Amino acid sequence: MKFIAILFISLLINSSIFADLIKPSPNIKPKEVIAIQLEALMKNDILYIDSGITQTWEFAHPQNRQYTGPLSNFISMMKSGSYKSMLNHLGHNIIFVFKDDTTANYFVELIDKNDNKLGFTWTLKKVLIKGKFKDCWMTTSVSKPLPLAKSV
Repeated sequence: MKFIAILFISLLINSSIFADLIKPSPNIKPKEVIAIQLEALMKNDILYIDSGITQTWEFAHPQNRQYTGPLSNFISMMKSGSYKSMLNHLGHNIIFVFKDDTTANYFVELIDKNDNKLGFTWTLKKVLIKGKFKDCWMTTSVSKPLPLAKSV
């Protein structure tokens, strides 16, 4: 009985935490999507461990999700290789490059936690198929980082 009570309380806490995530909406513009993702990654473990990565996953385009696999794979990908520099970064700047009715491209300058300045190309597409993400801007790809400046 004690186990069931603990499990129930845990589920309540976790469901309320996930309720705090911003969900995709047709009202959120492409640059705002990137800002939501970057702010979350900047404070990755503030709400709970990997909350920033989880928030970023919320705006991963369905096509991107097919490529990366489930959230657990996305978390592993973000913590290894080129993308880990986004976690707990110090600052960022989102620069407009191109936008039409279905695609948007931005360049992101990011200062990682080691004070290195990196650049990323961020591509978003509007979801055109029916479903819960219809007409939402979501991230389809983020390039590997391009070193812009090295801390001394």
